[in-house]
Amino acid sequence: MLSALTAIDFINMAVGLLTIGLGLLGWLAPRWTMEQLDMVAGPTHMAYTEVSAVSGALFVGMGLGAMILNEPLGWVVMGLAYGGAAVGRVTSIFRDNAASRQSWTFFGAEAALASWLILANI
Repeated sequence: MLSALTAIDFINMAVGLLTIGLGLLGWLAPRWTMEQLDMVAGPTHMAYTEVSAVSGALFVGMGLGAMILNEPLGWVVMGLAYGGAAVGRVTSIFRDNAASRQSWTFFGAEAALASWLILANI
């Protein structure tokens, strides 16, 4: 079975594991994640549930789904999600005057992952 795997398969799986790992941080350590992202909870603490869901468990599910299916379309869908994140981030960088090294680094990572997942799997 391993001999049938290609370099694309190995890289896809690595991206899937990275996605799951980052998702686990957002899901299980939302306060730490928010500190890293320079976010502050409001009076209702809704931000913690938002980070757990959107920056956390959503990524765990997306990574697991792509890895379990291990079909090109699954990887492309994950790439489209990363592409959507990159578009949202770059829009905010310009619209909200939110340019920083961290914002641009996250954008670059999201754009690179999106590009790989889409172009390598179509």
